[in-house]
Amino acid sequence: LEGHGSSVLSVAFSPDGQRVASGSDDKTIKIWDTASGTGTQTLEGHGGSVWSVAFSPDGQRVASGSGDKTIKIWDTASGTCTQTLEGHGNSVWSVAFSPDGQRVASGSGDKTIKIWDTASGTCTQTLEGHGGSVWSVAFSPDGQRVASGSDDKTIKIWDTASGTCTQTLEGHGGWVQSVVFSPDGQRVASGSDDHTIKIWDAVSGTCTQTLEGHGDSVWSVAFSPDDQRVASGSIDGTIKIWDAASGTCTQTLEGHGGWVHSVAFSPDGQRVASGSIDGTIKIWDAASGTCTQTLEGHGGWVQSVAFSPDGQRVASGSSDKTIKIWDTASGTCTQTLEGHGGWVQSVAFSPDGQRVASGSSDNTIKIWDTASGTCTQT
Repeated sequence: LEGHGSSVLSVAFSPDGQRVASGSDDKTIKIWDTASGTGTQTLEGHGGSVWSVAFSPDGQRVASGSGDKTIKIWDTASGTCTQTLEGHGNSVWSVAFSPDGQRVASGSGDKTIKIWDTASGTCTQTLEGHGGSVWSVAFSPDGQRVASGSDDKTIKIWDTASGTCTQTLEGHGGWVQSVVFSPDGQRVASGSDDHTIKIWDAVSGTCTQTLEGHGDSVWSVAFSPDDQRVASGSIDGTIKIWDAASGTCTQTLEGHGGWVHSVAFSPDGQRVASGSIDGTIKIWDAASGTCTQTLEGHGGWVQSVAFSPDGQRVASGSSDKTIKIWDTASGTCTQTLEGHGGWVQSVAFSPDGQRVASGSSDNTIKIWDTASGTCTQT
């Protein structure tokens, strides 16, 4: 999938797997149709690189996080930004929707995690405790916990009701770039600057496995929907698929022309989306390891990708300050969401797919209506 004008920093499948969203250094998010590989939308509005993108659970929204310090929520149908969330004091590196779509979590270079109400756009909690930038945030499947990864080399587990840190997971020898809960909520996977992926028991906090094989920093990790596989993207330019039970690498996916910033499984687990600094999003067949589509359109790095809950769309956040919504069937960009003043570091769909949240280096989070493409909140 080609079309971004610069590096692709993040990619995500829509929940139905039919679309891919990509965030880029060109400040845009593109939505691609995974069947045709065409870009259906280019979401413009960020004032900086789009570092992270995520579909809402229903696939109707995309969230994007940017270097402009904001998160934007986009309507994937219209491509309009419905909300811009402001409050962070530094770049927004990561965004994630809660399973019910009512909250967005954002991680920032200001060392904090913020929890936002997607209806009102207000910040309900600020979680403090990390000693460095927060590169990644993830909700547990039940929405009661948030995991965060930081350049202080730790992962923290937070209780979303009280806002307290319940566990600090230590063991990595470098920055923790990516964290994700397993679908059953019993494990956490983390990717680090120490070139490894670690699997943690989310209850006891113990490290159960260390996955080694990448030749450089691991920027992104994702569990398959069935809990049986882990995908990882690295600065070494490859994506690796790991057996979560044995810890063995089953596939190495090669084809990007630069660092792989973001990886995501489609909701059915049959595809993997990857976003790279080469400005493209690639869709891979998880069984064969072949690249089925390359989505192009961003004018910068793709920082974050997320599938919509129905899998029909992908949101991407880019250093070009935009979020793009892609139709996964055709591969076309359906919307470009613009409004952020910095890189879009992270994007996420709401559980109903009607909104997208975006986090940016402009210190804001924006909520976008995916039907209209308008920003409803900052």
